[in-house]
Amino acid sequence: MEKHWKLREIGKCMSGQLGQQVVIHPLVAAILATRGVVHAEDIRSFLSPLLSEMLDPRLLRGLSTAVDRLLTARRNNETIFIYGDYDCDGISGTTLLVSFLRSTGYVCEYFIPNRFDDGYGLNPESIERIIALGANLIISVDCGITAVDEAVLCRTRGVDLIIVDHHAPKHVIPDACAVINPLQPDCHYPFKSLAGVGVAFNLLVALRSSLRDIGAFSGKDVPDLREWLDLVSLGTIADVVPLVGQNRLYAFHGLKQLSRSQKPGVLALKHVAGITGDVTCGQVGFRLAPRLNAAGRMESAVPGVELLLSEDGKECQMIAADLEAANAERQAIERRIFEEADTMVHSANNASDRRSIVLASTTWHQGVVGIVASRLVERYHRPTILIALTEDGCGKGSGRSIPGFHLLDALSVCSQHLEHFGGHRHAAGVTLRAEQVAAFTESFEALAARMLTDADLTPTLEIDAEVCPAEVTKELAMELKRLEPFGAGNPEPVLLMRAMAVIERRVVGEGHVRLRLTREKCSFTAIAFRMAEREIPGLVDIAFFPEINEWRGSSSVQLRIKDLRPAECDNAT
Repeated sequence: MEKHWKLREIGKCMSGQLGQQVVIHPLVAAILATRGVVHAEDIRSFLSPLLSEMLDPRLLRGLSTAVDRLLTARRNNETIFIYGDYDCDGISGTTLLVSFLRSTGYVCEYFIPNRFDDGYGLNPESIERIIALGANLIISVDCGITAVDEAVLCRTRGVDLIIVDHHAPKHVIPDACAVINPLQPDCHYPFKSLAGVGVAFNLLVALRSSLRDIGAFSGKDVPDLREWLDLVSLGTIADVVPLVGQNRLYAFHGLKQLSRSQKPGVLALKHVAGITGDVTCGQVGFRLAPRLNAAGRMESAVPGVELLLSEDGKECQMIAADLEAANAERQAIERRIFEEADTMVHSANNASDRRSIVLASTTWHQGVVGIVASRLVERYHRPTILIALTEDGCGKGSGRSIPGFHLLDALSVCSQHLEHFGGHRHAAGVTLRAEQVAAFTESFEALAARMLTDADLTPTLEIDAEVCPAEVTKELAMELKRLEPFGAGNPEPVLLMRAMAVIERRVVGEGHVRLRLTREKCSFTAIAFRMAEREIPGLVDIAFFPEINEWRGSSSVQLRIKDLRPAECDNAT
């Protein structure tokens, strides 16, 4: 879709003043200022976050109770079951807890529900199976905050339940042994945007401290929790939580751990994903996480946990190969569903007038509809829900939203048509009967029509700063890299240059365009991904990110085009 370009406003004087407080490029200081990082100490902390700056985990309500219960479990040699979710956050959180607890003397097993047989989150049948296997204590991770009935079941059966979650709670908090969730009422932990694996990591930080206090590591090395930060970064980045505050700290150090990790599972996963050298945030989001997610989307997420837990290199290679095959299958199914859904959008009555997209089909794969919903949001910029219908008339759907439309709140308003729903502002899942799809579609559309304006339905490209060609240097590109890792809450900066002359245009790869641009005696190579079908005039304004391109021992600045448009004037302003 055509985007509205919005240039942030910040004075050059302010950026200069900020740049004088710390050793930092003035433009980078200006970008940080637009993101609320304005003081010298805040800039230092942002650019070089320290693990010593972690918030006190015991600020999390319920955490001290959970630690005490875990100490009792270790003393009594009880069997603990980790009950995880089937996405990358749940997989990494499950692996984190199992790996650490086993390494510190606990008897620990795990259970990952099957998306198709068990559904999302805790359910009574699975809990009964776990209890039959000898569980004395169950710890959920990345799920459980709405498991009110399941908490009652555990208490009735004499098994303690600790809930470790980050999703939005409903009106009633489960009556569990302990509930750890920064979003629950009366929780004084100031950072509210942790991923599930991040909440689990805080539990382990406090547990390790208590184990050290009781002499559990006497004569042995105290476990270095930095060795588990690779798992924390995997789940944190994959779950698209804001990479600011505590999450930035975990991602910053976790990516370093991912890059140097010698764990057989991590090495095998990086190999099939084609990753060598330092691991970036983008590689986690688009290469590593999709392969871990693929098994859970197509059948069972257990292989993902087994890969990350295994110490056997050959076993890891085989599991990674299976995950690669599952991911290829997922991609093929995703392409088919997207084409079908896109056709349905175009053929719908008054499609251009509708402010939401709700589609359903009996031929769609339940594990893939969420990804396709994301792609439709990218294309049409409308809140979108896709529903996979089964032969018995049950529908399982997944939705994605846009800024200005709180998806979970919207589902609450339309809940009379739903059997179950859950999620957050940007993504959610629904369960409903096939006969309710039409009524739900119209109710959802009516709400979107009331809430969303024409401006809301036009995607906005936030531009951090306008620059002249002489400012775009290797020095600037290297300084901008200091803002990594980029992700939700800390997007890759976007710069603007006006009236660039296109002196060369060449299609490369699968629908990409390589450009040669010039202005004011400055010349740049640029790459515009997936823009081969765009009409590119001879004079353009470009929104871009400058990066260092290494080739045969030499380096140069390359502009990665985010968007372009016909130049609004012949000369830069």
